[in-house]
Amino acid sequence: MLNPTPQRSWLAALAIYCRAPVITMLFLGFSAGLPFLLVFSTLSAWLRSDGVEVAAIGFFAWIGMLYSIKFFWAPVVDRLALPILTRAFGQRRGWMLLAQGLIVSGLVGLASLSPVGNLGWVALFALLVAFGSATQDIAIDAYRIESADDDVQAAMASTYIIGYRGGLLAAGAGALYIAASASWDVAYLSMAALMGIGVLTVLLRPEPKRASLSIQLIHEPKVRAFIRASRGKPKLLRRLGAWSIGALVCPFTDFFRRYGVKALWILVFIAVFRISDLAMASMANPLYIDLGFSLAEIANVTNIFGIAMSITGGILGGLCVARYGIGPLLIFGAGLVMVTNLLFAVLAVVGNQLPMLVVTIIGDNLANGLASAVFIAFLSSLTSRAYTATQYALFSSLMTLPGKFLSGFGGLVVTSQGYPSFFVIATLLGLPAIILAIWISRDKQLVPTPKPA
Repeated sequence: MLNPTPQRSWLAALAIYCRAPVITMLFLGFSAGLPFLLVFSTLSAWLRSDGVEVAAIGFFAWIGMLYSIKFFWAPVVDRLALPILTRAFGQRRGWMLLAQGLIVSGLVGLASLSPVGNLGWVALFALLVAFGSATQDIAIDAYRIESADDDVQAAMASTYIIGYRGGLLAAGAGALYIAASASWDVAYLSMAALMGIGVLTVLLRPEPKRASLSIQLIHEPKVRAFIRASRGKPKLLRRLGAWSIGALVCPFTDFFRRYGVKALWILVFIAVFRISDLAMASMANPLYIDLGFSLAEIANVTNIFGIAMSITGGILGGLCVARYGIGPLLIFGAGLVMVTNLLFAVLAVVGNQLPMLVVTIIGDNLANGLASAVFIAFLSSLTSRAYTATQYALFSSLMTLPGKFLSGFGGLVVTSQGYPSFFVIATLLGLPAIILAIWISRDKQLVPTPKPA
């Protein structure tokens, strides 16, 4: 029988939000959320308003693929020391400043162009922004994990979500408002200036404490074995080989060494935890429209209630993890996401009922906000402090890819089975996540317990 989990008081749990690392994530979250829409919906609105053909605009959606494959260059962000920046600011802060510089450069470049006749340059600058943004995400995730203990990660995740939402609002509604009252180039220059919030945060906050890259490499058995086996080889080749093994091989062998056979089931759990929610996401807006809700109704409800509930859910997730620990909240979060997906099935049956739309949006966003904060804390606890950027980038990519893949078949299921059946099927996809969450919550190696106040 498991020992009772030590619990903080609610006051002690709430006090976590006053800690400097937790507040820091509010501003870094804003810096992470700001560039996202500027290469997606906001950019699409600019291109279309300037007369660019819809067919050409569609190809710009491919820019988003950079966010899904960021784990390919995460080992570089994890291990490569940048000239001047790493020495002056540290590994994490140096890479964040470089990424923010790329974002600002791309936004200023976009502001200097007229889209018509310059689509090639627009695409290149948009790619620069997206690459800088994805790189910043890698560095921020590593910085967050290394800045505080596991029991604070959910609170940091919730303030990050709040900041991220603020960045989305600034880059979405804010940029459109500036473009309408002034011009698109002023809008993008304003967004570039707002990136200063992230830059200032990086400059003011300290680098997390961690062993130097060279020390970390020397302590890796595989690196030491390579160095011994490569004696007599050119020095440059030996250094490059040692770095490659430490950056590309060790992060993955470390994970399997720590968890053994459990590692495979952990990866399965990561892949299925959000699958129910992500699989149905592509059909939510088509459902609203097919039921006859106006675009204004959809926008008002999703913006007012959706954002508020997402933030509320994130804060609740952080508080509950601080008080009860990650294990129980994994089960609760997986179950809550699954149950709230049934609200879409109910909405599909009752039809155009605005109160039911409000209830559905509230339930969906509250569940997603809470589950996201809890799951980010869980992923952070799995991540080795020696390979934070690489391992977390892999986990976060695995978390979204299966659900996004299945989401592409949503239209086929709706066409053949109808909306109610589709959302019931999507709900049932969440059962494996609940079963695995129960197993994981009982394993003390996999879930840290909260420290008593």
